[in-house]
Amino acid sequence: MAETMDQHKRTEATQAAICSRGVTRDFKAGQQTITVLHGIDVDIRAGELTYVVGESGSGKTTLISIMCGILWPTEGEVKVFGTDIYDLSDTELVEFRLNNIGFIFQQYNLIPSIDAANNAAVPLIAQGMDRLEAREKAVAMLEKLNIGDQADKLPSQLSGGQQQRVAIARALVHEPRLVVCDEPTAALDAASGRKVMDLLREVAVAEDRACIIVTHDNRVFDLADRILVLEDGRITHDGAEMPEGH
Repeated sequence: MAETMDQHKRTEATQAAICSRGVTRDFKAGQQTITVLHGIDVDIRAGELTYVVGESGSGKTTLISIMCGILWPTEGEVKVFGTDIYDLSDTELVEFRLNNIGFIFQQYNLIPSIDAANNAAVPLIAQGMDRLEAREKAVAMLEKLNIGDQADKLPSQLSGGQQQRVAIARALVHEPRLVVCDEPTAALDAASGRKVMDLLREVAVAEDRACIIVTHDNRVFDLADRILVLEDGRITHDGAEMPEGH
């Protein structure tokens, strides 16, 4: 019976959170044009935790940046929960990202002049929430990530791992439908990385949400519902486990 229920849940979770068709991205290097992505066709399904893995330079960060409206494709289209994001005006795209997408960047991108709680509260304040209420919600999210006691510290007073967890709190605090992460466990020890991935999994496994993660961290590969392998700007594997030889 439990297996049948699980299968039913998985069937319900097949809605495409992201639908990418023919996504190509070129960059100019002097007189030369370098193609980083070659006509990517892929759906990222709601209710799943999807990993994107591959060697450095394979196009992973470029792909997720295009999927969440940070970087424009040279060709192709991207729909996020049914909205063609590159058909929106600049203002509409900013608003769409604010209300629907949470980002976790490799560089953290914290504001140096404000404390951890206010950094984590930025999306809520941008949405118009009262600052005190936003701070309370941000502190609660920091506590989930075991750094509630660092809420009053400036980024410069935090370790790299603590800064990363503040960035993760900021990405999750406004309960986005799509969470996009670039190496979220890179600066964390095994136990902290596992806790973060468990939290991201909790966010992702819902019919109306999805989470896509670029990672090299083989300590957490077992938590993925789906693993995409990117090689030279092309998806060469799409499955529940890492292929042999990777």
